[in-house]
Amino acid sequence: MTTQTTEKLANPGPLGLCGFALTTFLLSLINAGIFDKQDGISIVLAMAFAFGGTAQLIAGIMEYRKGNTFGFTAFISYGSFWWSWALFVQFMPTASPAFLGCYLAAWGTFTLMMFIASFSKPKALRVVFFFLVLTFYALAIGDGFGYHGLVQIGGCLGLITALSAFYLAAAEMINENFGREVLPI
Repeated sequence: MTTQTTEKLANPGPLGLCGFALTTFLLSLINAGIFDKQDGISIVLAMAFAFGGTAQLIAGIMEYRKGNTFGFTAFISYGSFWWSWALFVQFMPTASPAFLGCYLAAWGTFTLMMFIASFSKPKALRVVFFFLVLTFYALAIGDGFGYHGLVQIGGCLGLITALSAFYLAAAEMINENFGREVLPI
């Protein structure tokens, strides 16, 4: 008679959400006009590669192992977003504003799809995707057409998005650690 042990996999959600939230928060501080781009863009680029991009890619691979198609798609996609954004900013700083607007609008449209797909998920996750859709579209119009005020609004929406993602990450970790719902999601 053989005994089979089941490997318990860690929940990769908080890791991916923290990578997303922290990088989004830092970039949004610049977009909102709280910090000047020259003062912080190098830190945001480093975070986009090291934490925003890489941590989400790792979380996505772990979600794949768990059979979670939604989590896999979200984390791999947004991890790739951070890598592509950082490469774009680093190596193509003179790209046309119109093309940057199209890039952000494409991500807004992808995020709208993820928002709709999140309707079967916890409310806190829907909140993250809702504000992320608004963030991408505000930045797409603001950057694409040179409306600085919309970029600042997009930055403020990005801060709300980041704080929502931080909350969800904290709730998932705290609730799992306590074995009950301490923070509602």
